[in-house]
Order: sequence, then C-alpha cells, then structure tokens
Amino acid sequence: MLEGKTAVITGASQGLGKALALAFAREGASLVINSRREESIRPVAEEAEKLGAEVLAVPADVSKAADVEKLVEAAVDRFGGIDVLVNNAGLLGPRVQILDYPEDEWRSVLEANLTGPYLVSKAAIPHMPEGASIINVVSGVSIQGRAEWGAYSVSKFGLEGLTQILAAELKERGIRVNAVDPGGMRTDMRAAAYPQEDPMTLITPEENTDVFLYLASDDSKDVTGERFKAQEFQKA
Repeated sequence: MLEGKTAVITGASQGLGKALALAFAREGASLVINSRREESIRPVAEEAEKLGAEVLAVPADVSKAADVEKLVEAAVDRFGGIDVLVNNAGLLGPRVQILDYPEDEWRSVLEANLTGPYLVSKAAIPHMPEGASIINVVSGVSIQGRAEWGAYSVSKFGLEGLTQILAAELKERGIRVNAVDPGGMRTDMRAAAYPQEDPMTLITPEENTDVFLYLASDDSKDVTGERFKAQEFQKA
C-alpha cells in the first residue's frame, strides 16, 4: 500500500506514533521517525527495520525550529523527499482549571502541539511532491472545550484550524491535508488523562491505524480538508 513512499512520523517512540511507524513499515514505506531522545526512538527503528523497512531515527524537539530543520534535512538527504507527514508528537499538560494553569506549562504544551506541526509542515512542504499527504492528529477536545483540558484542548483547536488552512493553501499543489481524531486508546497519555479508567476497556493503538494508512496511501488522493474519527473509519 505504501511501497515507494517516505513517511515522516513525529512522536514515534510510543503509543500511536510507534504503532503507526510499525504499520507503515509493514506496508512498505521508508520511515523517518522522531522523538526528543535518541534512546527512546532507537528501539522503534530497530523493530521497524526487522519488518523490512528502511528507517532513519532522528532525535529532535519539534517545537524548536533548528531541530525541525535538521529533521527535515536528514529526511531529504536520505530519501530525496517526503511523501507523508504525520504530525503526532504532543504533550498532555496538567489537568487543572485555567486559573491554576502554570504559564510555563501552557507555553510548553502549545509549542509542542501547535507550533510543532506548524514548524514541521512549513519545513517539509517544499520537499513534498504532488500527491503527498499531511495527517494531523487531533482530539475529541479539539472541537468541544471541556473543563480542565487547558492548553491541550486549545492547542488541538488550533491544529484543526491549521489543517483547514493548509488544505486550502495546498490544494492547487495537489498536497492533501487531513485531521484524525484517534479516540480513546490504551496509551500512557490516556492513562494520565483518565487515571480512574480501566485501560482494558480501550483499543490498542495497533488496532487503530487503518484510517492513517488510508490517508497516507493513494486511495485518498482526492481527499483533503476532512476530519476523521479513527475508530469509526470503515475501509471500503
């Protein structure tokens, strides 16, 4: 499904990002995977390589322009261009009311969850051909604000807007941009957000990759500016 394509996946050391890296590897993509630390991303790269993928692991903080430039330059130097970009990296931040929200954490969450996708997309787009795909990971709290979701919700609201803006701006170039709400999954971030929840009632990230594979493939070549709920997606 993804043979001949190069995919950049941010935040790929665990959870959904790791699941996507391995799913893309199984479908034949070459991978550029990212997390902040070399020691966290290297095991994922090794696992993807065992599946037959060519993999470049790049430690980088996507909220920092210099790190993003190095990430994209490394991808282009290794593979010549970028066919798929998955903006997945993100932080949850504290679950407290706005009145109690620390300013430094507010800034950190917005920089990771919104400035990061802006920086990575801006750097990657010049190296993306016609038919390329950008997939932004949003959330159930990115279309309806809820108490004590603070900067996480605000940042994901912003990412919904960025998705729509990029879809409109890139349509003439044939680059599609879509958003995916993964829904609740059995991840560390979900456990931190809902500590009283039984994780065994949720699906695993590995069970939640179909819509991402669809949006990365040529099957979705005419789909842009859309928002998908991953757990409601049905393959044709």
